[in-house]
Amino acid sequence: MHMTQRDGALDLLKWLALLSMVLDHLRYVGYSVDLLYVPGRLAFPWFCLAMAANLARARAMTQDGQWRYLGWLLLFSAISEIPYRMFMPDPDTLNVMPTLVLGLLVARGWQHNTLQTRLLAVGAVVLAALVPDRLMFGFFGVLLPLAMLLVIRRPWYFSLLPGVVCLAANQWEVLYHSARFGNSAAILGIAVCLVAPLIGLFLLQHARHLQPPPMRRWAYALYPAHFLALLALRQLLA
Repeated sequence: MHMTQRDGALDLLKWLALLSMVLDHLRYVGYSVDLLYVPGRLAFPWFCLAMAANLARARAMTQDGQWRYLGWLLLFSAISEIPYRMFMPDPDTLNVMPTLVLGLLVARGWQHNTLQTRLLAVGAVVLAALVPDRLMFGFFGVLLPLAMLLVIRRPWYFSLLPGVVCLAANQWEVLYHSARFGNSAAILGIAVCLVAPLIGLFLLQHARHLQPPPMRRWAYALYPAHFLALLALRQLLA
C-alpha cells in the first residue's frame, strides 16, 4: 500500500524480510548450507508484520485502495508461480503469495465489520483449512497476519502470540523432532520463529529515523525476479 508519508522503519523491515528470503533460498542454489534456514525464518513473519503495519496505518483506506492492494497480490501470485516452480526442486505447495492473499482477507475481515469483508475472511479461513498442504506455511500461515495485527500496538510481551503462530506455520513438529536429536539449525529455527515478531516490532518502534530506499509497488516484482536470478546463478555454478 502506497502511503503519502513514508515510514522508514517499515521500509527497512521489508528490505530485511526480502534479504532473509534470499538467504533462505540460497540453500537451493547448489551448496548445502543448512544454517541459512535460520535467518530464512525471519522472512515470512516480517512480511506478515509489514502487511499488518500497513493495515493498522490505513484503517480508513478507501474500498478502491483495499481492492487495489489485494489485486496486486493476486496478480503477482499468478506471475510468481512459474519462476517459483522453475527454481524450487519438486515443490509441493504454491508460492508464498497465495498464503499472504488469504492472510490479508482474514486480517481485513477482523479489522472491518462489513458483511463483504467478513464473508471473504470466513471463506479464506475455510479454504486454508481445506487445503493447508497446498499453501506455503499452511493454515497457521494464513492466520499470522491477523496475529501480527492484534499485537502491533500492544506491549512487547504480546509478541509471543504471533511467535507461537509462526512456529506452528513452520512445521513445528519436524523442527521439534530434529531439535531433540541436537540439530542446531532446528534449535535456532525454533528460537527465531518465536522471537521474529518481537524483533520486527522493535524495529518498527525504534528505527523510524532511518530512511532506506522506499519499497513501492515495483517491489512486488522482486519476488518472481529473485527466483529467476537465483536460477541463473545455479545454472552458472553447475
